[in-house]
Amino acid sequence: MECVFGLVGNGFAIVAADTSAVHSILVHKNNEDKIMVLDSHKLIAASGEPGDRVQFTEYVQKNVSLYQFRNGIPLTTAAAANFTRGELATALRKNPYSVNILMAGYDKEAGASLYYIDYIATLHKVDKGAFGYGSYFSLSTMDRHYRSDMSVEEAIELVDKCILEIRSRLVIAPPNFVIKIVDKDGARVHAWRQSVQDVTTASV
Repeated sequence: MECVFGLVGNGFAIVAADTSAVHSILVHKNNEDKIMVLDSHKLIAASGEPGDRVQFTEYVQKNVSLYQFRNGIPLTTAAAANFTRGELATALRKNPYSVNILMAGYDKEAGASLYYIDYIATLHKVDKGAFGYGSYFSLSTMDRHYRSDMSVEEAIELVDKCILEIRSRLVIAPPNFVIKIVDKDGARVHAWRQSVQDVTTASV
């Protein structure tokens, strides 16, 4: 029951994701961070098979870092999104990854942006997007309340509305979410929304 969604506001982009690591009917942990920091001004939020999600996002992160190391300049968000799409398209004909991605970033010239990349290598630049079962509720909520000139506070309020709808309406809703933001000051964690603490095994 994965939920990943994001939006672009006035000079920033926000992405949110559930933090549940689930297999079959079991919840393994409630603090799995599914939003990776690609570099100082980029975030990649992913959903899909856990192995594919971790392996592919790490692969993209290392290649983005390698490009900056070799050339002395970072990739733009659009370039990083197109590189990611290209790798998914190549893998699609060989050994496809079951992973869906929202990539958010901030560039000095272009400002904040959000890219939607699905498992069959479809790439779109969007103002708002979502993956997973939570998208049924988060997309409709964002359609109703989203504005392109939203402030950070208004965007966080909208994200909280989406989380509330997911928790209220999804039959097996993930309890915890992480929210990250990227703007001119860089990519960072904004907040965690937790209703269940991670359960650790008690020592006997």
